[in-house]
Amino acid sequence: MDDMKKIAKSLAIAFAGAIIAIVIYSTLERNSSTSPLQGNSAVQYTNYSAPPLAPQAQLPDLTQAAEKSVHAVVHITTKIKSQGGANENQLFDFFFGPKGNNMPRGNNQEPEYRMGAGSGVIINAEGYIVTNNHVIEDTDNIEVVLNDNRKFTAKVIGRDPNTDIALIKINAKDLTYLTWGNSETLKLGEWVLAVGNPFNLTSTVTAGIVSAKSRNIGIISGQLPLESFIQTDAAVNPGNSGGALVNASGELVGVNSAIASRTGSYSGYSFAVPASIARKVVEDLKQYGEVQRALLGVEIRNVDDNLAQSEHLGKIEGVYVSKTTEEGAARQAGIKANDVIIAVNGNQVNTVAQLQEQIAKYRPGDKVNLSVKRDGAMKQFTVALRNTKGDTTIVKESLAILGGDFEPISQKDKERLKIDEGVQVLNLKKGKLKDAGVKIGFIITDMNKIPISSVEDIKRVLSQASNKKPILVEGIYPSGEWTYYVFKLEE
Repeated sequence: MDDMKKIAKSLAIAFAGAIIAIVIYSTLERNSSTSPLQGNSAVQYTNYSAPPLAPQAQLPDLTQAAEKSVHAVVHITTKIKSQGGANENQLFDFFFGPKGNNMPRGNNQEPEYRMGAGSGVIINAEGYIVTNNHVIEDTDNIEVVLNDNRKFTAKVIGRDPNTDIALIKINAKDLTYLTWGNSETLKLGEWVLAVGNPFNLTSTVTAGIVSAKSRNIGIISGQLPLESFIQTDAAVNPGNSGGALVNASGELVGVNSAIASRTGSYSGYSFAVPASIARKVVEDLKQYGEVQRALLGVEIRNVDDNLAQSEHLGKIEGVYVSKTTEEGAARQAGIKANDVIIAVNGNQVNTVAQLQEQIAKYRPGDKVNLSVKRDGAMKQFTVALRNTKGDTTIVKESLAILGGDFEPISQKDKERLKIDEGVQVLNLKKGKLKDAGVKIGFIITDMNKIPISSVEDIKRVLSQASNKKPILVEGIYPSGEWTYYVFKLEE
C-alpha cells in the first residue's frame, strides 16, 4: 500500500513537472522571432502595425457637406466645332484668302461638332459658376444642368489658361452656392470631398484625404503656368473636371482639375486648384475681365542637397533665386541672384510652387515683404509687384478697348447671310470700333484672318496682337454688305 502511494506521488510530481515544462516552452516559443512563412506575421501585423479602429463617433461627419455640395455643383455640357469644315478649301483660300475676303461665306454643308462634359461650382446666388478652363475652352455652346434638372445656357465671363480656371454665368437667381474656404489651412490627412459628374454620373460624391499640397505636375500649358495643386486620394474621373473639392464644413477649398493615371481613369491620385488661387482668379475675371497677374521678376528653383552644397547655402530651405530680370520687381527692391527666399509676408516657402501660390494672391502694385537669406544672414525686402508689362498698374481688359458689347449671331442669321460664324455688335461707346467707323449691327466674322464665333475669340485675337501693328476686322452688315475696318490698339 505504501509502495502504491509512493508510485502515485511520483507520477503526480512527474505530471506536474511535464505541465510546467510545456507552459514554459510555450511561453518561450511565443516570445521568439518567427518567419512570416510560419503564419505568425499576421498576429504581429495586427499587434504592432495596424492601429485600432477609431470609434465611429471620432470620424468626421461628411453628410451635411455632401448634401450642400451636390446642390451647388452643376453638370456642364459643351459643343465644340470640329476642325476642318465647309470652308477648309485650300484652292478657295489661294484665290480669295482665308474664307475669301469680301466674298459670301458658307455653303449648304452643316458644320460638325463634338460634345464635351465636365462640372462646375455655383459660387453665388446670382448664377456665377467656377469651372476649369479646359472644360469650356473653344466651345460654341455651354449648357448647364442644375441638380434639380433645370437647364441654362451659360455665357463666358472670362478664363485663365495659366491656372486652368474659368468663370461662366447663367441667368438664374436664388441658387444654392458654396462659400470659399481657406485652402492654406488644409492639413495633410484632413478629410475632403470631391463632388462632380464623372462619366456623366451626375451629383457624385467621393471622399478622401489631403495627401499632399503645392504639387507642380507640369500639365498647364499657358504662357505663365501656375501650378500648386492640392493632391488627394478622393476618387476623381473624367467629368469631374471643374467640380468641387470641399472640406468637412462644406466650404469650397479647391476646383478638381486632373488625375494621375496611365489609363485615363482614376488610379489613386487627383489634383485640385487651391481656393487661394481660384478665388483670386474669379475675382479678377469679374472685376477686370482678365487676371491681374503679379510678378516678382525672378528665375527660381527648388533648393536640394546638391544646390545647397555647391552654393554653400547651409540648411536646405527656401527657394533659390537664379536670376533677376532687369526691370523686375525683385531687382528694383534689392534682391540679387543667389539669394534664397524664405517667406512671403511671414508664410514660409520651400518650393517653387509654394512661392508662386503666395505671390498669386496679389495684384500688380501690391507690396509684399520677403524674408531672404543672403550669405547666411536674414534680410527683409519690401517688393512692389509688377504686371506682365513691367509696371505696377492694373491691366485694362482688352475687350473694353474696343468699346462695344457683342453677341454671337443666331443660326437663323447664319443661314440667311450664308456665313458659318460671326459675332454681332449690339451697342457702341467710346472705343476703337466707333473711332474706326463701325456701326451697331455689324457682324464680325474675322479678325486678323482668324474666324470669330464667340466673344472669347475676339479676346484671344486681341491678347495675341501687337499694340503697334494694325488689326484687320472683317464682317458683314445685316443688309448683306461686306466691309472691313483697320485700327491699332495703341497709336
